[in-house]
Amino acid sequence: MLQKPVQTANEIIARALESSKNPCFTCSFQAEDVANLDLIRKQHPNITVLFLETGYHFASLIAYRDRLVREWNLKIVNLEAKQTVAAQEAEFGKLYETDPTRCCSLRKVEPLMRGIASHDLWFTGLRREQSPTRANLQPFETHLFPDGRTLAKVSPLYDWTASEVFAYLSENKIPVISLYSEGYTSIGCEPCTTKPTAGEHTRSGRWGGRKLECGLHTVSIKEN
Repeated sequence: MLQKPVQTANEIIARALESSKNPCFTCSFQAEDVANLDLIRKQHPNITVLFLETGYHFASLIAYRDRLVREWNLKIVNLEAKQTVAAQEAEFGKLYETDPTRCCSLRKVEPLMRGIASHDLWFTGLRREQSPTRANLQPFETHLFPDGRTLAKVSPLYDWTASEVFAYLSENKIPVISLYSEGYTSIGCEPCTTKPTAGEHTRSGRWGGRKLECGLHTVSIKEN
């Protein structure tokens, strides 16, 4: 059933790796990221996996991450903010309630910028279907970052549907995080993640509907 989507994704990955000496993959350990990681690691077993350890994740997601890291022998780098959660809340209060954009900037965007600085290729698990802000996603893009750097950004599952993602995981006997069975469709930091409204896109439950992106994929300018 998934022969063509998998073949296309594999071709995208292979093409990207041809010109890369030090690729990385940002992984949230959501379903599409895990499917993507499984495909990438078959061609590049030692791919550097970047995880944004915000300090606000669901405990079950951290346990799931640790399980896959152990079972798949992943080369993982946990990216953390300069301040601990306790220090940030002592200085600013609960930013995820008062200023979620700033909270995302401190705990996600800034650590990511440091984490990808040494890499020449960035694989993502983005999909067009996820939200209106991702509807025009291309498999190969070049992005310009605020510090003047450019970086190749590759999304092998750009045109996959959620059904195709879960079918791939099922066919390959890859477990998924239990939060999906509870009704969540897009999983981020626990205080900012709710179940989506019926009929809405998968990311509608993020940040109480106040925004759709944390900034990781909007901090840069797409050049092509």
